[in-house]
Amino acid sequence: MDEATHQNLVRKLRRWNELSQQELADAVGVSRQTIANIEKGNYSPSVHLALDICRVFKKTVEEVFAPETNEGA
Repeated sequence: MDEATHQNLVRKLRRWNELSQQELADAVGVSRQTIANIEKGNYSPSVHLALDICRVFKKTVEEVFAPETNEGA
């Protein structure tokens, strides 16, 4: 499994926005466990869920779910 494929900034953005996993989960309509698994890279969200998460943070999909190789580019 390619680690870069699962790189995302959900945890970092959630903490910067002072949200708990449960608060983010409630905002996008999923379980806390789903958010935890997305943050760990164990679960790739659907396009719909990824867009919902990005709306919460007011970021683009590329900004939140970009592979590590694009980070800082």
